Amino acid sequence: MYQKISQELNKLKNPEKIEVYQRFFKTGKGEYGEGDIFLGLRMAQTREIMKKYFNEAGFNDVQKLLNSKIHEYRMVGVLVLVEKFKKADDKLRKDIFNFYLKNTKNINNWDLIDLSAPNVVGRYLLDKNRKILYTLAKSKSLWERRISVLATFTFIREKDFKDAIKISEMLLNDSHDLIHKAVGWMLREMGKKDEKELIKFLDKHTLQMPRTMLRYSIERLQEKKRKYYLNLK
Repeated sequence: MYQKISQELNKLKNPEKIEVYQRFFKTGKGEYGEGDIFLGLRMAQTREIMKKYFNEAGFNDVQKLLNSKIHEYRMVGVLVLVEKFKKADDKLRKDIFNFYLKNTKNINNWDLIDLSAPNVVGRYLLDKNRKILYTLAKSKSLWERRISVLATFTFIREKDFKDAIKISEMLLNDSHDLIHKAVGWMLREMGKKDEKELIKFLDKHTLQMPRTMLRYSIERLQEKKRKYYLNLK
């Protein structure tokens, strides 16, 4: 199945888009996506291929996709896991969750994480112990830290904010812009569900928050409130 997927992806290669994607996903030397290779597919094309083959693709096929240096291969891999997880029983969900965590080194760009961490890690942990998220939040890996943040999106949707708040507090002093954006995004989502919880967090932490994190978190607040918190910095 891996061969069929790879052949279909390669057929759709679009050289005109490759350079655009390489710039957008920061693939230059020393950048967060250094060395990532693109075929130039649109997301809709990648999803179409996933839908065609996800039923037949097994863990071995997904592993080969995730091992690839080609971004779209890895994207199909994570989307297969997400789609399988939706329809899986408890045993298969556990297997997918464990497989995902063993492959965090391959789930190594923000779009791969944002489309999968809430729908695999977050969904699996919804009614389980979430200790693993705190381990990921302390990781040296930028991507594992982002997974820990994005997994809380699932809890936030259920108005369960405890882990989102704790992990956000752990990452207030993180050095990477992608973590500042992720934490700010989750705080904003929390504020959409319960503005009082966001205000409580801001009142406690605004002075410590990186400016990008703050700006993301207050996007949905009234202008007067936004100006108030920005002026504190």
